[in-house]
Amino acid sequence: MKDKKRVLVLAPHTDDGEFGCGGTIAKFIEEGHEVTYAAFSACQQSVLPQFPSDILITEVKAATKVLGIKPDNLLLFDYDVRTFGYHRQEILDDLIKIRADFKPDLILMPDLQDVHQDHATVATEGLRAFKFSSILSYELPWNNLSFTTSSFVHLDERHVQTKVNALKEYQSQAHRPYSDEDFLRSVARTRGVQIGTKYAEAFNIVRWIID
Repeated sequence: MKDKKRVLVLAPHTDDGEFGCGGTIAKFIEEGHEVTYAAFSACQQSVLPQFPSDILITEVKAATKVLGIKPDNLLLFDYDVRTFGYHRQEILDDLIKIRADFKPDLILMPDLQDVHQDHATVATEGLRAFKFSSILSYELPWNNLSFTTSSFVHLDERHVQTKVNALKEYQSQAHRPYSDEDFLRSVARTRGVQIGTKYAEAFNIVRWIID
């Protein structure tokens, strides 16, 4: 990643990208890489009743701003949560259009073994759309029965804190046990120990293309 790259983050639902690779996004932007974030559902059907049904749209805009993503580089789609499997072709068409418009060098997406049906659909269609690009899948421990940690991104404290700050924008998701700052830091600490540093995020290499 010495040269400036175009990085595309695929988030089935708003916040998946922050959970899976928020620290890496912050680091890449700090290094001058261009990051585009595509979220395919704001999960209006599953928002708690005390919040507006579209609250996640507001929250993802705030969270990605914290990470440093430009507003024009946030792409929001409107698929209903837990129905992606019925819309595979439409999602693939969206991904192909993003590919044509953005021409990414690196894709960050959910793991192909992710057990959530929407995540699995985005991962499978993401591989179809970007099979000629480098692809890393990010870790979501609550959805990964197994996860191959074949690649790591070293993070500093500021990157982890930026990830934590971004996820704090999701007040509608604060009840999730994996939203807890101690948990987020423990995962980053665990992955850091695996590569002899304090913090890291782990990825599974799906495709790695060397020019």
